[in-house]
Amino acid sequence: MRLPFFAAAVAALACPALAHDPIEWNGSTVHVLLDKEMTGGDMGMFTTHFVGPGGPPRHIHDDAGEAFYVLEGEAQFLADGDVMLVKAGEAAFVQKGVDHTFRLTGEEGGKILVIVAPGGFEGFFEATKHLKLPDDMDELNRISEEFGQIFTGPPLE
Repeated sequence: MRLPFFAAAVAALACPALAHDPIEWNGSTVHVLLDKEMTGGDMGMFTTHFVGPGGPPRHIHDDAGEAFYVLEGEAQFLADGDVMLVKAGEAAFVQKGVDHTFRLTGEEGGKILVIVAPGGFEGFFEATKHLKLPDDMDELNRISEEFGQIFTGPPLE
């Protein structure tokens, strides 16, 4: 019996074995849900959860666009010099090559779903989970470039 396309796609993606174990990364917990191998290179999808205020340093993805959906809390997004507040249930998008970052603002932190297309960048977290900001910035920069990312400045304060 052949399943309709939608049912087959949901069945294929709903298998818990496809999800990676959460990764502790510089004050956040990153959970890769889909990686480039699972999507034929089309996209990567992960959540990032901060238990208090925080976010990554400013950066550029020179090969991928990045969509954000705030699941919990609210976040300030900086993109190409403009800052905007994005609340739970709202989304933002940054085109490839645009300098950007975000910062979850509340004392309780929050959680963001991130989709990067094409896929590949999501592997950065596993490759750098042993490194700490700002102490290991030289090594982070070196590995970051392998994933199409360039750090451009400090996190939002």
